[in-house]
Amino acid sequence: MALLLPLLGLALLACAPDASAPTAGGGPTLSALEQVVPADGLPVQTQAANNNLDVIQHDGSVFLAFRTAPSHFASADATLHVLRSTDEQVWTHEWSLNLGRDLREPRFLSIDGQLFLYFAVLGTSSLDFEPGGARVVVRDAAGSWSEPADIFDGNFIPWRARVLDGQPMVVGYTGGEGVYDQEVDSGGAERLPQIEVRWLKTDDGRSFSPFVPGAEVVHVGGGSETDIATRPGGGIVAVMRNEAGDADGWGSKICTAPAEDPGDWSCEPDPRKYDSPLVFRHGDRIWLIGRRNLNEDGAYDLGMRALSHAEQSLHYQAAYWNERKRCSLWEVLPDRQEVVWVLDLASRGDTCFASVLALDQHRYAVYNYSSPVDGPDVVWLEGQLGETRIYRQVLDFAP
Repeated sequence: MALLLPLLGLALLACAPDASAPTAGGGPTLSALEQVVPADGLPVQTQAANNNLDVIQHDGSVFLAFRTAPSHFASADATLHVLRSTDEQVWTHEWSLNLGRDLREPRFLSIDGQLFLYFAVLGTSSLDFEPGGARVVVRDAAGSWSEPADIFDGNFIPWRARVLDGQPMVVGYTGGEGVYDQEVDSGGAERLPQIEVRWLKTDDGRSFSPFVPGAEVVHVGGGSETDIATRPGGGIVAVMRNEAGDADGWGSKICTAPAEDPGDWSCEPDPRKYDSPLVFRHGDRIWLIGRRNLNEDGAYDLGMRALSHAEQSLHYQAAYWNERKRCSLWEVLPDRQEVVWVLDLASRGDTCFASVLALDQHRYAVYNYSSPVDGPDVVWLEGQLGETRIYRQVLDFAP
């Protein structure tokens, strides 16, 4: 199936419909756009595609990790870079790595004066998702970086790492190798995806246990990329990408759990797919940054239930690759388990893998990647084959 997706998408490039973005009514505002990568004076060599990224404040500086490669697709030339800055303007080189395999999903955690960087190792095929385990490198208090070491079990993909209510945590998933290739059993019946979303905690950055005792796996099905925030008054809310599809359909799931049992997730399906979800709380409201599909109603799930699961997955992927995209701010309404569009970041083409830094009581620096924002508004597949840059905007929630 994975082999057919780029071919179908390329065949459809010429017929992408024109979808107009909705109009935001007030609310948060965005500053002018700054380009971070590539840029004059940057201390590392970059390639055409600069994307998967994370930022963190640690030891009085801002650290930026990002992937650079020939394109969005897996490559042996993929390299991870880490840069450091005291003003988010001038950057110095901290660390770089190339393993001759694709490297993605860099995720920082700052614990007791040490900076941990977790990342996923994948394959070299541009047509398959080939998880090869996760690694960690550690920057000690003296500024020295360790050698990469295996971390987590099996083919776990770390998706988000942060301190949640004082507790360092990582949420990720296993079973991602089946996202694009549905199987059948010995009797010819389809096997629905069994991707496991896992929620872990750590005190030392190296050893992990279930965030909620007895509930390491919080969801099994088509969900993969997941992020979590605490709700005002207790409990959690999570947004999960459901690209592989399951009994609830395709798209995303909006999940909640009560304060007395945060491992007991209740999820509602959403036909839209908020790729690369970043969920955070500001005041009493929950916000999401994730990819927006510019087809007629934003849906990823096109409701073709007369087709098999595998056939639906193929059709939805091909249609999605042929649409234009934005990276957007959404508001999550936990009581209704719904998501509402608010505004678009400066973005187009291949875009949306955001990370935020709190600047003060109301402002956040948003780092994100996109096809050149001053270039053509191409569909997603064409953007994945071309140049991408890393940008910075300030999101202001001041009244």
